[in-house]
Amino acid sequence: MDDRFNTIAGWALGAGIVLLGGVIVTGEMFKAERPETMGYPIAGVVEEGGSGAAAEQPIAHFLQTADAARGEAVFRKCTACHTINQGGAAGTGPNLNGVMGAGVAQHAPGFNYSEPLRAHGGTWDWDTMSQWLRSPRSFAQGTRMTFAGLSDPQDRADVMLYMNQNGGRLTVPPPPAASAAEANAAGNAAAPVENGTSAATNAAAAQANQIATNNKQ
Repeated sequence: MDDRFNTIAGWALGAGIVLLGGVIVTGEMFKAERPETMGYPIAGVVEEGGSGAAAEQPIAHFLQTADAARGEAVFRKCTACHTINQGGAAGTGPNLNGVMGAGVAQHAPGFNYSEPLRAHGGTWDWDTMSQWLRSPRSFAQGTRMTFAGLSDPQDRADVMLYMNQNGGRLTVPPPPAASAAEANAAGNAAAPVENGTSAATNAAAAQANQIATNNKQ
């Protein structure tokens, strides 16, 4: 009786060991680890707050290389709604002669500007006009302006320079000052050269001192 019990117990124990081993092996084979980033990436969508694109340089940077002839070509996109010659008639949009430097929604008396643009206030300086041209709907939500905007800052700089030459009153700003990060990067790049020069100077001085000592001896 004892032998039979021992046999049954042995089989049961062996089966348990085999089962436990199978569970362990299966767990290792199909173990799931938590990903570092949850969710699935979607092509063409940039996460809010992410660095999908480098920060755009100030418009003053692009104005240094702006070209009015290129700007005239860009302005052709606007001619369906605007004129720019002095005394030109208004179309869907106002005549734009003299707009640069004028008050927002004020340079063409009698034109029926949209309420969001009238409420915006300010002056059509370089930065303000650049923001408007980049995305009119973002600049003044609810505006009747249907133009999608100019995403290329160089295009905006070119067309603003052209507009300014047609009755505008602005002067091209100086190049923007380098940011602290750019200044530090320039300093770090120059440091190895300066250090190398100092090391060479010190080595030459030491060699001259050694020659002078040998001559005295």
